[in-house]
Amino acid sequence: SVFIFPDLNAGNIAYKAVQRSAKAVAIGPILQGLNKPINDLSRGALVEDIINTVLISAIQAQD
Repeated sequence: SVFIFPDLNAGNIAYKAVQRSAKAVAIGPILQGLNKPINDLSRGALVEDIINTVLISAIQAQD
């Protein structure tokens, strides 16, 4: 599924609402198609978010 939002704020609100209401682990954004693994963290990233992003980046680096 692809969701399109009118601006970044609307997208962030929907992302956080779904993440918290579903009690889901959300990891990302995960960037694809680059020569090297590059991923992004928000300013409000928790330690768990940082660990998950580092693990994804390490997996991407093995390819």
